Amino acid sequence: MRTCVLAHRAATVRREAFTVARLLVENRDVVVRLSWREALLARRKQVRVPLVAVQAAKIEYDWWRSLRGAAERGKWRPERFCMGTWRHPGGLDFVAVHAPGPVAVVDLFPGHRFARLSVSAAAPEGTVQAVRLAARSARAGTGQPRTG
Repeated sequence: MRTCVLAHRAATVRREAFTVARLLVENRDVVVRLSWREALLARRKQVRVPLVAVQAAKIEYDWWRSLRGAAERGKWRPERFCMGTWRHPGGLDFVAVHAPGPVAVVDLFPGHRFARLSVSAAAPEGTVQAVRLAARSARAGTGQPRTG
């Protein structure tokens, strides 16, 4: 009995360690913060992009549809997770995606390091809505076009 409980706890801890990537709005930036395990796999702690760079934000309910191109740097396990950067003809995407589940996708204007940020989020609806509102108000203050 004790072995079963310990095994269940270990499995729960392993699963929770991979589900703490967060997409946040901080000041005038969109920030992707990774757990320590995700940071090891992606080979970076966080990604920071200015809010004025956000072109659109959406939810992708099929996690694999948010992936474009091929993995360039980081780690991935088919049907499980993808962490790091993916190269495609349109540029470079940063992904922190776990299967299964919805993904918050933030498309960026050309001219920035990444073309897209894809992050598995616990509450993607609220995350995407916060990014949309913050980006809209940031663009209103700079005179950039209002898309997204």
